[in-house]
Amino acid sequence: MINNASEFGQMVARARKALGITQRELALAINAGERFIVDLEAGKPTAQLGKALAAARAAGVRLEDVSGNRFDTARR
Repeated sequence: MINNASEFGQMVARARKALGITQRELALAINAGERFIVDLEAGKPTAQLGKALAAARAAGVRLEDVSGNRFDTARR
């Protein structure tokens, strides 16, 4: 379970690296700036939840990975 922005950022970074893509490539995939991904992965709290969730999705993070629950609303 993810408890804070730092843990969420670390999860996104691990997922991105597992895909073998750069921070820049992830930023381009969600139409954001590279600085946003750098800050997100560093755990900087952000009010841009939509972008943060888009980055997580693009890196392959599922809702169950974040919550610890065994369901994924993105597949509904």
